[in-house]
Amino acid sequence: MEDVLDVYATAYDPAVPVVCMDEKPYQLLAHARDPIPAAPGRDRREDSEYVRHGTCSIFVWVEPLAGHRRVIARDRRTRIDWAHEVDRLLTLDYPDAGTVVLVMDNLNTHTLGSLYEAFDPAKARSLAQRLEIHHTPKHGSWLNIAEIELSALTRQCLDRRIDDLGILNAELAAWQEATNADQRQVNWQFTTAGARTKLRHLYPEP
Repeated sequence: MEDVLDVYATAYDPAVPVVCMDEKPYQLLAHARDPIPAAPGRDRREDSEYVRHGTCSIFVWVEPLAGHRRVIARDRRTRIDWAHEVDRLLTLDYPDAGTVVLVMDNLNTHTLGSLYEAFDPAKARSLAQRLEIHHTPKHGSWLNIAEIELSALTRQCLDRRIDDLGILNAELAAWQEATNADQRQVNWQFTTAGARTKLRHLYPEP
């Protein structure tokens, strides 16, 4: 926990960006029956029955101090998918950064080994050398700022049924563009000193 909190306490340095990532599964759902549109004095009505069109995974990448977010949905959430997202992070999002500090959870796909499964050893190594990884502790996913962003995204963008991956990515891109235009930064307040006071029951007894 303190390792992640120390990362968040680091001063902003565009040459060494701090990026948080998280992902969530998402069901592509269609209406079994067409909704009845809203009318004067009557709310929109939709049937509770739905038709499943499969699942996908939404990846969120957040640079808290720059107010920048990137969101994309992929068909799956395999090691290969994560590796290709990291490749995009390093080669397209931050091509000039020698090191990208990456905060994420301990999901079994979130390892440097995934890079070697997706790319040849030389490329995998070159990507791995540019990452400084910090994992949130078990049962401590609330420390991941990207999880908080996923919650906001769910409320603001995913509050209805979407049945197509292309439509979903169009909606995610619109949310990303609007959010980035605001350059809404994350003012993280919880510190190591605060953790030692408020969460002292988690520390071993001296």
